[in-house]
Amino acid sequence: MKNILIFGAGRSSYFMLSYLAENAKKYNWKIKVVDKQKSDFLDLFKIEFEELNVKDEFAREEEIKKSDLVISMLPARFHMLVAQSCLKFSKNLITASYENKDLYDFKNEIENKGLLFLNECGLDPGLDHMSAMSVINEIKDKGNKLLAFESFTGGLVAPESDNNPWGYKFSWNPRNVVLAGQDGPAKFIQEGKIKYISYNRLFRRTELINIDEFGRFEGYANRDSLSYVEKYGLQGVPTVYRGTLRRPGFCKAWNVFVQIGATSDEYYMENTEDMTYREFINSFLYYHPSDSIDLKLYHSLQIPMDSDTIPKLEWLGIFEKKKIGLKRATPAQVLEKLLEEKWRLLPHEKDMIVMWHKFEYIDNSTKTKKEKHSSLVVLGESGKRTAMAKTVGLPLTVAAKLILLEKIKLKGLYIPTVKEIYEPVLDELKNYQIKFTDKEIK
Repeated sequence: MKNILIFGAGRSSYFMLSYLAENAKKYNWKIKVVDKQKSDFLDLFKIEFEELNVKDEFAREEEIKKSDLVISMLPARFHMLVAQSCLKFSKNLITASYENKDLYDFKNEIENKGLLFLNECGLDPGLDHMSAMSVINEIKDKGNKLLAFESFTGGLVAPESDNNPWGYKFSWNPRNVVLAGQDGPAKFIQEGKIKYISYNRLFRRTELINIDEFGRFEGYANRDSLSYVEKYGLQGVPTVYRGTLRRPGFCKAWNVFVQIGATSDEYYMENTEDMTYREFINSFLYYHPSDSIDLKLYHSLQIPMDSDTIPKLEWLGIFEKKKIGLKRATPAQVLEKLLEEKWRLLPHEKDMIVMWHKFEYIDNSTKTKKEKHSSLVVLGESGKRTAMAKTVGLPLTVAAKLILLEKIKLKGLYIPTVKEIYEPVLDELKNYQIKFTDKEIK
């Protein structure tokens, strides 16, 4: 019997637990989840649970030493605690989070112990790596010369549940949405030149993208596209750009909060418990004896009165005299509280995952320039069985199954950019309606 230990089973765990429970019966596996709080999904799939604080070293190690494979779905800041214990007791580890740079200090030890530490095996990062590498290697294997690679991913609301002017609802951690882009400038390569976009300009520089049957989207740059040049084998490729998708008009409206400082998490505001949202916005604006708060905001940011940004802001209720009710909060925390109320995905509503890659290359046989698009759209089933949960959880658990069945035999520190991982994972994901559509552009 193989023992699978899972740290954390929250919002993105439904399909992960469903898949593991189904395969546990088939392969005689035992699954155990440890977390601070028990998820409703655990009883649904009859999975063992134990309350555990990952910072409790003794409790953490007691559980890890009994396992054959560890999956961490905890916030990224806790992965190193789990990783160090996995290394101590020689256990394989999989996460859906970005690879922690501190893990490179243990790279040789991971390899020498014959372990596989697989990170970035969820949605973004994860599915983006697998699908991109599948096409990149196909292009290269034919002797073609790659000229440009662009990749965008977005967690959005499904068209049938899109009933607000932002075209957006939360299907993952709201805090990450509010703080997006603040961890350094966005960096990418365009026509051989390295470009930088600072946070205060990030949401002003967008690219429009059209996806058949689902319409138009806009994309803004992700943090560091340069780090994927080596990971994807794109050395010498003139354009490399990774970004995030939203519906058109979202970025312009969101930029209002960026420009006034309402997304800052660097300081605590005074008296936020009794402050209203109207007063919150006014605290960032200049004084005027007669102008209303909304007019001051529009004038200060030069927003025309016929702009489609205005209905978005007013719909959020930022000018309402409703108390915030947070005792001690940063501007970002105040904004997050408001958005959680307004952008909540209701139980009967559905989300949507959209991923889009663009490849430009010189065809080796015809010596002509060609363009290829590869896209994925996954619709959620409900507010709990979300597309986000499916695309985060299933790639990770399919990889877990392949490791336990010794169909993935790699040892060392990896992300899923190698064929031994991405080919079988992508192949199985097709059975769950996670399938990319490729299109040659004439």
